[in-house]
Amino acid sequence: MSRIQSVNIAIPGKVTAAGNKKIFSGILKKPVQEKIFLDTLGFQGDGVADHRFHGGSDKAVCVYCVDHYPFWEKELKQTLSVGAFGENLSVTGLTETEAHIGDVFRIGEAEVQCTQPRQPCHKLNKVFDFQAMACRVQTTGFSGYYLRVLKPGWVEAGEEIVRIQEDPKGISVARANDLMHNNKKDWDGIQEILSVAALSDSWRKTFQKRLKEGTIEDTQLRLKGV
Repeated sequence: MSRIQSVNIAIPGKVTAAGNKKIFSGILKKPVQEKIFLDTLGFQGDGVADHRFHGGSDKAVCVYCVDHYPFWEKELKQTLSVGAFGENLSVTGLTETEAHIGDVFRIGEAEVQCTQPRQPCHKLNKVFDFQAMACRVQTTGFSGYYLRVLKPGWVEAGEEIVRIQEDPKGISVARANDLMHNNKKDWDGIQEILSVAALSDSWRKTFQKRLKEGTIEDTQLRLKGV
């Protein structure tokens, strides 16, 4: 059973990260103790600092599975609190291998849809005072993922996450991560993920560009007889 362990929010501002580093960010999210309204652009009272890479309807909610926390606590030699990765929803039982792009879930009164994996940014390095943190998040595949809001509503910690629709393609967040970061020339896989209507616009554009460039490259190699 998947469940919301914590709902976390923050207003962007100048914050002190590990190593006394100053950053302008909304990454240091804290749990809320009561019901909170989830709208199409995110939770009431939450915000993002850099709208080029965060937020928007395709990335309204950031999810991270606390099932990964023991791994990171051992790796980082520190105890982690919910919201440690800047996630809005700290959840149990719904890892990157279990959530699929396009899956629709009910959380409280709201309905949400998985759109893409989270791409770790440099601010994680500063938060954890570990220069390779963003890279480690990417290589482990413990990335978390984003949701768009299909139906706004009230959400509360402790509520069950109910999958009400599974995307027929069954492309997991883990598989999407693999196509983006590892098997970058898996043209069949890229075409398959592009067929998922729910895929976020930013990831769609990246895969379309890669596929186009790959097709041109393959054509050139064939003409050269390679």
